[in-house]
Parts: sequence; structure tokens; C-alpha cells
Amino acid sequence: MPLLEPDPDTLRPGARPDAPAADRVPEDRAGGTPEPLRGDLIALLGADKVLTGISDLVRYASDASPYRFVPRVVVVPEDVDDVSAVLSYAHGKGREVVFRAAGTSLNGQAQGEDILVDVRRHWTGVEVLDGGARARIAPGTTVARVNAALARHGRVLGPDPASAIACTVGGVVANNASGMTAGTTRNSYVTLASLTFVLPSGTVVDTAEPDADERLALAEPALCAGLMELKAEIEADAGLVDRIRAKYAIKNTNGYRLDAFLDGSTPVAILRGLMVGSQGTFGFISEVVFDTLPLDRRVSAALLFFGSLPAAAAAVPLFTTAGASAVELMDGNTLRASVAVEGVPGDWAELPGPTTALLVEFRAPDEAAQAVYEERARAVLEGLPLVSPVPSVTNSLTRDQRTVAGYWKARKAFVTAVGGARPSGTTLITEDFAVPPERLAEACEALLELQTRHGFDAAVAGHAAHGNLHFLLAFDASLPADVERYAAFMDAFCRLAVERFDGSLKAEHATGRNIAPFLELEWGPRATELMWRTKRLIDPDGVLAPRVVLDRDPRAHVRGLKTIPRIEAIADPCIECGFCEPTCPSRDVTTTPRQRIVLRRESMRQPDGSPVENELLEAYGYDAVDTCAGDSTCKLACPVGIDTGALMKTFRHARHTPREERAAALAARHFRVLETSARLAVAAADRIGDRRVNAVTRAVRRAVRPDLVPEWLPSMPGAAPSAMPFTARVGAVAVYYPACVNRIFGSPGDVSLARAVVAVSARAGKPVWIPDDVRGTCCATIWHSKGYDSGNAVMANRVVEAAWGWTAGGRLPLVVDASSCTLGIAREVVPYLTPDNRELHAGLRVVDSVVWAAEELLPRLTVRRTLGSAVLHPTCSMRHLGDEAELRAVADACADEVVVPDDTGCCAFAGDRGMLHRELTESATRAEAAYVTSRDFDAHLSANRMCEVGMDHATGRAYRSALLALEHATRPGAGPAGQSP
Repeated sequence: MPLLEPDPDTLRPGARPDAPAADRVPEDRAGGTPEPLRGDLIALLGADKVLTGISDLVRYASDASPYRFVPRVVVVPEDVDDVSAVLSYAHGKGREVVFRAAGTSLNGQAQGEDILVDVRRHWTGVEVLDGGARARIAPGTTVARVNAALARHGRVLGPDPASAIACTVGGVVANNASGMTAGTTRNSYVTLASLTFVLPSGTVVDTAEPDADERLALAEPALCAGLMELKAEIEADAGLVDRIRAKYAIKNTNGYRLDAFLDGSTPVAILRGLMVGSQGTFGFISEVVFDTLPLDRRVSAALLFFGSLPAAAAAVPLFTTAGASAVELMDGNTLRASVAVEGVPGDWAELPGPTTALLVEFRAPDEAAQAVYEERARAVLEGLPLVSPVPSVTNSLTRDQRTVAGYWKARKAFVTAVGGARPSGTTLITEDFAVPPERLAEACEALLELQTRHGFDAAVAGHAAHGNLHFLLAFDASLPADVERYAAFMDAFCRLAVERFDGSLKAEHATGRNIAPFLELEWGPRATELMWRTKRLIDPDGVLAPRVVLDRDPRAHVRGLKTIPRIEAIADPCIECGFCEPTCPSRDVTTTPRQRIVLRRESMRQPDGSPVENELLEAYGYDAVDTCAGDSTCKLACPVGIDTGALMKTFRHARHTPREERAAALAARHFRVLETSARLAVAAADRIGDRRVNAVTRAVRRAVRPDLVPEWLPSMPGAAPSAMPFTARVGAVAVYYPACVNRIFGSPGDVSLARAVVAVSARAGKPVWIPDDVRGTCCATIWHSKGYDSGNAVMANRVVEAAWGWTAGGRLPLVVDASSCTLGIAREVVPYLTPDNRELHAGLRVVDSVVWAAEELLPRLTVRRTLGSAVLHPTCSMRHLGDEAELRAVADACADEVVVPDDTGCCAFAGDRGMLHRELTESATRAEAAYVTSRDFDAHLSANRMCEVGMDHATGRAYRSALLALEHATRPGAGPAGQSP
């Protein structure tokens, strides 16, 4: 064991509930996957594709639903052969299989109690076909990623769920999820051109193949015959046919798509329809081809406020008649909870209780059509009983893209914002139903009355244009009385929706575990029995996702409800929605932000010192704390801003001994010496050679601690020049702060970054000054990222005091040449400052060098030569600062073609995190690197030296600061166009 390996007990929870939770993982599961299941699957697939530790099983046990089921094993297949092998094994051994992609399901469809198959990690990719008219998509690809590729062609997918940044296309098809505008005409059932799927038997079917039916008949004759028999039986019953058609006249994802038997003329065509909305119970969807739709870019929208929910609902048909593409409803509880979402007006918190808003959007292909829509909209507005209860309410139509984006951000945050505002310790239930649109106002009134009767104050929102409402309930699943209150409400609600409104109990979230017991209530015994027969025909052994769609247990919806024990305040609001996961750099190597929180909650459920807790804590150090990049992009993705990166930094601090904290503070006090020593060490390493230095650092890591000693990577940059370029304080219009990383590591090319910034600023008539005493100061990120609070405080206060003096009390801007350091000085130092220094900090203007270049220098510079092409890596710090557009502007000035890869994300190098855990950066950058290396670029540009080093390592290409490219592009007398140092 390394000398300074941290004690797992330092992460053991302090305050716990009075008693262990009833739904805790039992002690006999502490060993993880039992034999022979463990050995069988490892022999079948290989150890790298089978996750067996209890930590792995627990982190996969939760999704966005109120349910929790711990699998026996998690399998991570790489291809269809792996999936077929798992299904074959399950058949032979009598086991059950559940497929899981994004885990954004709201009804437990992504959870299983036996073999859980992760079909996200190795199942991503999109191929645009026919100029954007179609798209071939792997099932683990997010909807947002697909739409990013299609947008360049002016196209978009039909389904548009609010969880598009996280939910995957395979899950969207499997649940027939629709969203704000899809309704019944743009959903997967309608817009899916073809799909490839693996049946429970292992047979692979590609519905696009001309001979697909012939192949299926040879492989599965009984299945083909049975499907055609069911089709004939259904078609012979005119009343049933009418009932089926009527059920799908409104949005409906409850049960199986019986209309597939009416719409499909062959077994393959029938299966194509049945797979949509089958929720993983009929097979694995391995690839889909969608027909895409036009992306009408001309947008007009209004957020309109009404005095009550029924009043807002009554206005909905007026806007649908006027041609609105979306009419979204948000009740008062939703609006008030949305205040937690960044950008939402704070005065919404003061909205009166019954206030309700409609978000109305019109989309048009051109200006003329947009003007027509706006004229119709204004005519409707004139007759509405609108209210303006708080100053921020305008009730006006707008074309402003930022305003419209803000409206949608608030609307899409419905589940997470309301869930985040729920009482601590309560479980969140999300219900989704549809009624005929003309009865929406009546349904709203009935729903409000029902909630009141059962003691719930639910939040309501939905796709009002389609008669589709969502509402959220919070209750304490650890209290039997509260569970019974929920059960009584569900029984009354389902009867209300079916018997009074003939509605759909699931409009777009699919049946799942909480509506399965009520399926027959909606569909009746005849249609429900046909669904059971269809399931037995396709999956006769019941291998796939039992109890997810069909369950005869009338109390199945209260089985497996998860308790939500209180954890650290920064993460306690989490509803485990998974929106954070696609942006997390460690998602494919260890854990995600959601999983870090899920694991923490399980520790809180356990009795102190239980075998399960001990195993979880033993794994948590590396899986959660060490391999968190700490970039906090999870905070940007989370609608309520939960910063799991910050939580991991507090855990890093908790693992430090007092001696380590003192040493870190001492290092901060004597940083000038350390900085000089580091630069000399880099210079020495450059002379000694990468291989020898790498061997030394690896040996020291083994002896001391891998998370403490960085590993020297191949092709690390050499040392920076020992002297800063000469600058004069007199006449300077800004103070230039070269970050310590740029004072230690050199830049590629013939000009250092410091010289480039000084030169290009002078050319623009904006001279900068580098203080003589800049050495020995730092943005404090070195200490902040590792959780060394004492050292962080020392350096944070030092740099702010110095900056105050350098900038003449804030009169000059402080220009910083590394984006993470800009973020550090501008924001991250603040909590560690003394009260006096916080006042000083408030008077500073901290400007990133890229922003300085884009806003102050570019308008005054002459570009003398350009590169042919450049690929950009915007850093995660730039995302936090909102500086990505400025990086693009600088690059546009330097190159004829500028590309930001669709898969760009945090490189996870995070200062030295990528040297501590190189596997983290290699995993985080894999998709981006694949694109970057797929073609030649004349330049690879970013805005942070260590991120550039990380991308160098990931791609084998030389990344450099965009400021170096700008200096070359504007340098008098430099080389010809297309060349760059």
C-alpha cells in the first residue's frame, strides 16, 4: 500500500438517520455478484465487460424514477454479438435481462433485479444521410447530439423530449417519448424509417432489408405465424379496431402498440411498430434510421400569465388554431420552483398561488410566414384575461433568441426544479397523462380537486396543445402511511383519467412500473389479454424486462419505492434525473455525478460499519473522489445547479491529514520557490527525456500515492522562458497576468504566450503591463481543486491583494491568459477571502485573454494572413465564464474554416488531474479525439495550457493558445498564408 494512501473511514457519513433504511442493500449483497453468475459472464464476455462489485451494482440501481432495484450483475456489451450472447445465456439459465441506456426513465423501465445491460457506453454515433433527410443513429446517442449534427443541414428529429441533453435515442424509441411539439404526428412511431433489433432469441432483424421477412420466416417461423394470427384476430373485431384507433387519436404510450397489427402488413412491419414503445420487453434496439423534419429557424414566442390553471387551459385551443408549434403549461408551483434555475426572474418566487403561465411558440421557415403567425398571435392576445402579478412579467411576443431560450430553460427544468424544491428526504413521483385537448380545462380543475382531497400540493406542467399534462408529487417513502396516501391517490387518479375522460394514463413516459397495475383499467380485458399474448409470443420465456409493462400485482406500483436519505446540502436536492451524466468526463471510466450521489445515499441508508457500507467506502475514494475532474460542468447541466464537483472537493479535503493541510499552506506561502523549482524541473526533464522521467514518476507514485504524484506523460512541453517580456506600467491600459502554468510550461512555436499577448496588445494600441512581482502568485486553483482549504485561503487572499495594487484599485482590467485561472480569480477564490478582501475583489475587473482579444484587440488589428483550417477545444472554464463565442471570434479571424467538434467536452486534464489519472483524460476525450484525428487541420487551438497538453496527449496533435494564432495572423512581415509557427 502507498505510504500516504487516505483512510476510507474519513468519508464515512457522520450524522445518520435514527435507524437504517428499510430499503437498504442487505448485508449478504456486500460481496457483489454471486457465483456462478459472475464467473459465467466473465468467461462469456471477458472481465472488462462485466461489473460485479457492490459499488457498481448500487450505482446502476437508481434512475430518474421513484424506484430502486439492485441488479445482480451489470454487463457492458460492445456489439450485437455480446448482446446476443447475454440473451442466449439468460435463456439457458432462466435469468432476466433489462437494458439501460441513459437512465432518464421516470417509471423504472431502466432497472432490473438480475442482469442489467448498459447499452449507452459503446453505442453512440450518428450518420447523416441524404443531405439530412434521414439519420442513422446508434441507440446510446443523445437526442441533443443528433440534433447538433442535423442542425447544419436545417433538419431536426421529430421527438423532442425535455430531457434531450441526456436521454438517448434508443430510450426515446423504446418508450415512444415525444415532447413539446411531437404530439401524435412527429413521434417515433410516425417518423421512424427503419430499425435493427435483437429479439429475445438472439435473432437480429433489420427492417430496412428487402428480404427481412424471408429471413425472419426462416429464423422464427412460429413467431411470424403467431403475429399474422393476432393481426387477423384483431382485424376481425370491428369494435376492437375502432377502440384501438380511438386510443391513439390522442397521445398514448400505455401498453403495447396494438395499432402495429393494423398498420403492418407483414411480420417485420408489425414488429417494427411493436418495438416502438415496447420499453425493452420485446428486444434490444441496436440501430435506428429516422426520417427527419425541417428545422424552422424563425421563432416567435410569448410567456403569458393567467390567474388560474383553468383560465390558462381555456386559452390553449386558441393558440393551436393560430398555428402554434408548441403550447406549454406551467402552474404556480412550477413557476415558483423555477426560480432555482439560472436566469429565471427572482420575482417569480412571489407569484400568487394559482398563477399559471403558457409558453407559446411559433416556428416559421421565413420572415413572411413568421409575420403571419405573429399577426394571428396578437389577435388572440387581445382577448385573453392576462395578469401581471410581478414586475418581470411582460406578456408580450418576442423574437429575441436569448429571451426565448430562457423561457424554454425554465419549462424544461420542470421535473428537476420542482424536484429540487421538494422537502428534503422525500421521494418524487412524476405522472403523465393525456385527455382529449378540448377537455384540458375540465381535466385541470378535476386534477386540482383530487390533489387537495388527498393532501398533495402537486406541481403541474405539460404539453397543453396535445392535452398532455405532467404533475409531480412528493412523499416520504420511508413512512408507510405516506406510501398508502400515494397509493390511494393513484387509484383515484387513474379512475378519474379513464372513467371520466377516457384518457391515456401514460401519454409519453410509457407504462413503467407505476402504471402497469392500471393497464387493464385503461385498455379493458380484451386488449390487455392481447398484449399478454403478444409478450408471450415474442418473449416466451419472459427473459426481457418482466413487470415493466405487464404486471398482475395490483400493488406493483408501491414495490421498490426508494427512500431518499438526507446527504450533504450541496447535493441533497438531487432527484437522480441523470441530466449531468453526458457532460461528465469520468462517465465511461468510473462514476457520474448522479452515481456519486446515489452511492452516498446508500451509505446513509446503511447501519454504521455494515459490510455493504465498508465495501462502498473502499471503492468510493477512487471511483468517485479521485477520478472526478472537478470541472463542475455537471453544475451547468443540472437545471438546479447541483455542483457534484464541489462536493468531491470537500471529500478530498476531508481525507487530508492536518499535516497535509499544513504542508499545502506552507507551499502556498513559499510558492515563488516552488514555481522556480517546477520550471527548472521541467527544463531538466526536457534534457533527460520523457521515458526516464516517466519511469521515475511512476515509481514514486507507487511508493507514495497515485493521486498525489503526477505521472510525466510523453511529449510534455518544455520549460517557459525564465524572463517575462519587458513591459511598461506607464501608458498601459490593462494589467497582464501570465498564469503560473504559462510561467512554468513553454508554448509551441517561436513565440511564448506572454510575448504574444504583449505584442498583439501593442499592435492594437492597447499596451499591457506585467507586474514585476507576479512570480509567486497563483489563481489558487492548485489548492482549490485538491481540497486544500488552508493553502487555498493563503493564495486566494494573496493574489487578490496583489491584483488590487497592480490594477490601481480596480481602475485597470486584469487580463489572465488561462481560462481556468480567469475562472479561479474571478469566482472561485471568493469563498476563501477575508471580508476586507472580498470588498477589494468586488472592485476588480478580471478579463480572460480571449475576451480581451475579441473585444478590445480584434477591431483594431489588421489580419495579414490566415490559416486554411482550425479546430477548437473550448475549455470547461470557458463554458462557466460564457467565453466560447469569443474564442470562436478570435479563431475566425485567424482561419478560413473553424470547426468545433460536436463531441467537444471537458478534457479532464484539470491542471494535473490527467497526469494523476491519465485514464480519465483518455476516456473523456475519446470521441472528440476521434473526430480531430479523422482529418487534417492547420491549427489546433484552445485557451488553457494544461488543457492543450491534455489534448496533445489525447490526439497526438499540437494544441496551442488562440492568442498565438492571432499574433501570427497579425504579425508584420511573417510567413505566407497557411503557415504558422
